[in-house]
Amino acid sequence: MDHAKLERNGIVFAMAILGVASIGGIVEIAPLFTIENTVEKVDGMRPYTPLELAGRDIYVREGCYACHSQMIRTLRSDVDRYGHYSLAAESMYDHPHQWGSKRTGPDLARIGNKYSDDWHVAHLKAPRDVVEGSVMPGYPFLSETRLATQHLPAALAALARAGVPYSQTQIEQAENDAIWQADIDADFEDDLIARYGENVQIRDFDGNPDKLTEMDALVAYLQMLGTLVDFSTLNPEEAAR
Repeated sequence: MDHAKLERNGIVFAMAILGVASIGGIVEIAPLFTIENTVEKVDGMRPYTPLELAGRDIYVREGCYACHSQMIRTLRSDVDRYGHYSLAAESMYDHPHQWGSKRTGPDLARIGNKYSDDWHVAHLKAPRDVVEGSVMPGYPFLSETRLATQHLPAALAALARAGVPYSQTQIEQAENDAIWQADIDADFEDDLIARYGENVQIRDFDGNPDKLTEMDALVAYLQMLGTLVDFSTLNPEEAAR
């Protein structure tokens, strides 16, 4: 048969494979050049506030991604346990993304506002006091470590060069915004909302209003995860459940 002759001729067979793969690649890739953006825009998504960004950096620094993914699959078991499957738009401002491939601990894509700030602080300080049998290490030092904010303008500027739509005002005010988000008594809520939208959570996150700590930043980041998108507008039938 013809295919038997083809398989016996290594060079011709390799060229045939290359040709078929090239055609398939062109069919899949070419349409991408005709659309402006491959990530569907979703209402509510915004860049991280400086405080949330600082918390995300701490999350990465401490290796939290090694045990916690942030990508809910479309599998029924995932959706039933964690909530609506993850959208590409939710990671559009992540550099790098935190999708993960292993779950020693639960997925955190929808952890925001699921527990109180006090719960997160207690859990991060002494995990087994809150979750029996947890293998997570404790991070009590976060509550004692003052958050460094002087680098935040440069961090936002670097992300802006990577495509995150931070304005010059957001970059210049980054240090102040981080401090103000954790201090509701500072009375700068209107400024934060003007720069980052209505879905900015403004309060003392670590229970110590006298000091801005790394715990403030990490809890602010965790409490934001999964809260920016109103999934009931994407799937109206879920709102009736």
